[in-house]
Amino acid sequence: MPYPGDILKSRAVIKPGLYAVIPPEGLVYNVIPGFEGCRLTILCTPKLGAGFVQIIGEAAPGGGTSIPYGLDDDVECFVYFLEGPGTLKVGIGAVGEELRQGGYAYAPAGAGLTIKNISETPGRFLLYKQRYIPHPHPGRQPWPVFGQIHELKEMEYTGMANVFITDLLPTDEAFDMNMHILSFLPGGSHEFVETHVQEHGAYIYEGEGLYLLDDQWLPVKRGDFIWMGAYCKQCCYAVGRGRLSYIYSKDCNRDVEI
Repeated sequence: MPYPGDILKSRAVIKPGLYAVIPPEGLVYNVIPGFEGCRLTILCTPKLGAGFVQIIGEAAPGGGTSIPYGLDDDVECFVYFLEGPGTLKVGIGAVGEELRQGGYAYAPAGAGLTIKNISETPGRFLLYKQRYIPHPHPGRQPWPVFGQIHELKEMEYTGMANVFITDLLPTDEAFDMNMHILSFLPGGSHEFVETHVQEHGAYIYEGEGLYLLDDQWLPVKRGDFIWMGAYCKQCCYAVGRGRLSYIYSKDCNRDVEI
């Protein structure tokens, strides 16, 4: 990169324990053992106040994991093929599938994920992990999930005709998390300012918007990552010429420890 010709600046807003907006400008690459031929950036961790880890990565042709990711007994993982014309081969234990753009996979605790770019072009992906909270009934265990967003049906979000949601994981109590796609047509918004115990990690992959986080309205756009902590006030308006869409995580289906 050339030497900067102006004052250094950033759109990043970091409020540890509450929320963060992290734009792509200023991201650095992190070395994570078990990955080869990949450029990885750790976006969100407990150091920020989050209860999960989220990474954005790019795998060169032939690149991927050399050992399973998230193989700890109590760690569950999720991968989403964000961009690229090629194919990612994703494995969960002895089971594997080839994913195209928009494909995803969930690995239950202890199973681990393997990822390999088997195409001749780079591929970008989102990677997520958190500690699994068991269901109080021992027999209710989550299972491996492979899917493709282009095969799923959008639903109107709380009955609004210009906002749509897609659930990527089963809405079964065995799962203590879900991943969703939320999309707003121009002028669309949440129906109210949300305040809830769940936290979110949201990656915007298309469009522009204004996001309320706590008491601050912030402009956000494609490539930005947003972390929203528990009880952080939140809502958004789509303000661009096209859709505002993001993929986001949510913890769910569990009581809260005292």
